Amino acid sequence: MRPRVLFKKLRADAVVPRYMTAHAAGLDLSAAIDEPVEIGAGKRAAIDTGLAIKLPDGYEAQVRPRSGLAREHGVTLVNAPGTIDADYVGPVIVLLINHGDRPVRIVPSQRIAQLVIAPVVQAELTEVDELPATARGDGGFGSTGR
Repeated sequence: MRPRVLFKKLRADAVVPRYMTAHAAGLDLSAAIDEPVEIGAGKRAAIDTGLAIKLPDGYEAQVRPRSGLAREHGVTLVNAPGTIDADYVGPVIVLLINHGDRPVRIVPSQRIAQLVIAPVVQAELTEVDELPATARGDGGFGSTGR
């Protein structure tokens, strides 16, 4: 069963996202802006999508970078992936950052990010005095690749 996700246009020119192929995991999010926005090298910008969303209980929406913007310009998300919780119904804003060496221009209706709908599990949390031992132990960054 597919979850039902509701979108509301907050601007007449907002683009309601859609899957671009039959097996796509992500929906494209587009810029709903009045004029182009230039993001300088090393700078960031909050880009409005002109949309609000309502997710079903038990789901989240993950805002992820678009691979084309990353490859061509070094543009990604400040908080990748961004998380939209099921109880949030406000505007969807995409926080872009330009890691490239030249300014990047975002134009109205340009596809700027992907939105992936995913199930959420809330864990049962238990505080303990000791954690059970494992073969890995407390080995962290890079410890399994030796």
